Amino acid sequence: MDAPLAGKVALVAGATRGAGRGIAVELGAAGATVYVTGRSTRSQRSEMDRDETIEETAELVDAAGGHGVAVQVDHLVADQVRDLVAKIEREQGALHILVNDIFGATTIEWDKSVWESDLEVGLRTWRLNVETHAITSHFAIPLLLQTPKGGLVVEVTDGTDEYNASNYRVSFFYDLAKASVNRMAFALAHELKDAGATALSLTPGWLRSEAMLDAYEVTEENWRDATKVTPHFAISESPAYVGRAVAALAADPEKVRWNGSSVSSGELAQVYGFTDIDGSRPDAWRYMVEVQDPGKPADVTGYR
Repeated sequence: MDAPLAGKVALVAGATRGAGRGIAVELGAAGATVYVTGRSTRSQRSEMDRDETIEETAELVDAAGGHGVAVQVDHLVADQVRDLVAKIEREQGALHILVNDIFGATTIEWDKSVWESDLEVGLRTWRLNVETHAITSHFAIPLLLQTPKGGLVVEVTDGTDEYNASNYRVSFFYDLAKASVNRMAFALAHELKDAGATALSLTPGWLRSEAMLDAYEVTEENWRDATKVTPHFAISESPAYVGRAVAALAADPEKVRWNGSSVSSGELAQVYGFTDIDGSRPDAWRYMVEVQDPGKPADVTGYR
């Protein structure tokens, strides 16, 4: 089918840029109506202070073949999230797909213990990545459950549960935040299973987000130039790749088999057969374990 998600309604919470934008666009390409939320609009920037806006994301959803609806929401503000879900119910009468991709931290302290960290920065990191997801699920899941079977909740994080369980991730607060999101998906899977809905956590690999491309002073067209500085960047993937993972999950009539799982875009590509925009299937987390972490020279042969 050209539009396997035609008639489906999705909420991508945190869709201004990066993985959230990639997911929203690919859900649109599959025919879905996609509500895209974030704090950055054409008239007001968030603390991220970047050019990307939710209106742009909605327009990209439209261009891909879906219907994008941009709604400015701060997912730390419960009343705003409640109003968002009421709007979706009023306008669509249903919600089939919930993607929690909210983060938006401007400062991440690297390699800082809990006592060395700036407490305000650390707690803000945790709240933006954990509290936002909990608030959004609290209000959105009851609407999702009004559809008898087949609802999908995707918790987007950084790192699979298996990888994060044995690897220190950046700093105390970042480590805690990312592990918490994986555990959220596990808990939601337990709570949703009797309703026939599916909850899982999903991680992209080394993501070529807008901010990452800017950091390396490259574009999506010449991103391989960054490997001259950081050779392992060769395993990186576009935001469309994780988007295609979510679209494949949402269209799968047997998606419940993933309930409670922690998976990566690369892992799902092997199952569903989708590719990144260059036709490859990067498997970043296997590469991390087998090549990058052991300190081997960069070589993506057999990994994309």
